[in-house]
Amino acid sequence: MGANERRKRILEILSASAEPVKGASLASRLGVTRQVIVQDIALLRARGEPVLATPKGYTIWDLPRSAGITKLIAVKHGFDQTREELLTMVNAGVEVIDVIVEHPVYGQLTGQLSISSPDDVERFMETIETTQSGLLSSLTDGIHLHTVRASNRRQLDRLEKILQDKGFLLSD
Repeated sequence: MGANERRKRILEILSASAEPVKGASLASRLGVTRQVIVQDIALLRARGEPVLATPKGYTIWDLPRSAGITKLIAVKHGFDQTREELLTMVNAGVEVIDVIVEHPVYGQLTGQLSISSPDDVERFMETIETTQSGLLSSLTDGIHLHTVRASNRRQLDRLEKILQDKGFLLSD
């Protein structure tokens, strides 16, 4: 299979999957290395394909998956409060789409999260702890933004109140 056919197949696999697909799984299915998949994904994204890389794997970003109300929420906390912050959000029925920090050299840095359940929070925390990768917010003394998605405005208002009560919400 040639490179163009493989990239076409990657898009077909991702489009047919209801869940994100790990790079290792794509590599195995297509008989190439994970590094080849990473390169293919980069080339697909460069040509405008809506491929999203998440901690759970690759997925196609489409409108049905992005339904709901989104909002940026500014927060500040230390590493030891990350689990509590994320659990607070998902237990309020909100999906944590990403994390954003403002870097003095690179500008805005965004990490895709796609966290919507307590299990997602635990997987994320386990990955951070086992890889010792650190959080993006460690670059900004704990200050960061989250893009969150909820089904209605009331959920977002409730979440902000809870985060404020816990001392996580960054405000004037």
